Amino acid sequence: MMDNGKGAGPAAQAGPATAAPAPLYRTPLAEAPRPVPPVGVPVGARVALLVPLSGPQAALGRDLLDAAQLAIFDLAGLDFTLVPHDTGASTAAAEQAARAALSDRAALVLGPFFSDAAQAVAPLLRGAGVPAVAFTNDASVSGNGVWAMGFRPSPQIERAVRHAAAQGAHRFATLVPDTAYGRLVASAAGQAVAAAGGQIVAAEIYTPGDRAGTDATVRRLANYDARHRALLAQRAELSQRDDDIAREALRRLDKLDTLGEPGFDAIVLAAGGQEVLGLAPLLAFYDIDPGRVRLLGTWLWEDRALGTEPAMLGARFAAPSPASRDAFRARFERAYGRAPVRLATLAYDAVALAAVLAAEAQQTEGAHPGASPYTLPALTDANGFVGIDGIFRLLPDGQVERGLAILEVRRNGPVVIDPAPGTFQARPN
Repeated sequence: MMDNGKGAGPAAQAGPATAAPAPLYRTPLAEAPRPVPPVGVPVGARVALLVPLSGPQAALGRDLLDAAQLAIFDLAGLDFTLVPHDTGASTAAAEQAARAALSDRAALVLGPFFSDAAQAVAPLLRGAGVPAVAFTNDASVSGNGVWAMGFRPSPQIERAVRHAAAQGAHRFATLVPDTAYGRLVASAAGQAVAAAGGQIVAAEIYTPGDRAGTDATVRRLANYDARHRALLAQRAELSQRDDDIAREALRRLDKLDTLGEPGFDAIVLAAGGQEVLGLAPLLAFYDIDPGRVRLLGTWLWEDRALGTEPAMLGARFAAPSPASRDAFRARFERAYGRAPVRLATLAYDAVALAAVLAAEAQQTEGAHPGASPYTLPALTDANGFVGIDGIFRLLPDGQVERGLAILEVRRNGPVVIDPAPGTFQARPN
């Protein structure tokens, strides 16, 4: 059990990337975010944190727990109580952790992290009427008092496609792995392109790990053979002419492998890490010019290593703005002597959300001691909140909406080229 041992003053305004991370704020629709000072004694603010503290994912659980403690230090009132429960390495352990949280009279449950654990505990929590903010991105667990806070690919694809369309892209292609994630990205791309007034003109699926098959798939996506035949035909036609213009045209064509464009303005990719580093040069090899065809992806491209691949330079993706996260990471390293996992911010923002709502409930006139501050209207406030990963709000259907930035892959790391919105009032391109 952890109780915050200090009085919490007003939250500091967000600073530069080297400063302490910005605490959670409430976000008015038509105003700049304002801090909510967590003063006094919260009402019914007993929160359970379900994370793996034993088993093969214990290191992940430790990072989530330590991030949660930073949020307590920043925002929690004197009587805010966070109780960690170990979800271990099985769904049975996760269920046991959820039952322990209910027995401990938790008013809100944060976690679990993994989809199977969230699927296992969601019915228990719904049956008890206790809301939960899980850290998974599995949308199927959402609804009826359970929110999936993880970074879902669909909104990222929608944001990236909408931005590309605003920049003039109308014809899109998809290249996705034959996996559940790949199919989800392909479906999201189809919906996003249609909503943006564009068209999917080519769609290919590859088998991860099958190098020969992937090569053939990319070749087909590029329409390479037809474009190569067109080049050969043009060369043959010019060779039959005996004039300076034809000879100059032949000299230019001699440097080409294909003639004509592949037929699309942007490609949506569902890969990250080494997989996309293998795909990008293959696209270039089959004459999909990254200077003409924009590569679009998700937050999986938050990887400085991608800037070492020339074919990835200029690729764009949607993700939370990195400024506050960079500050959070630096502060975490100072506090604990190690770098946190990327998704540790989920635990920070979830605990900060819980602390802010508890503080607001305490300040509400006529609040009853022991009453839960985690009512549906409070949790789903349309104005949303600002956390380490930018603005977000919990929707009544269990989804979590986020304000995302557009980043571009550069040699020295991703750079924000279209900032995330500051409120949910304005809709970015």
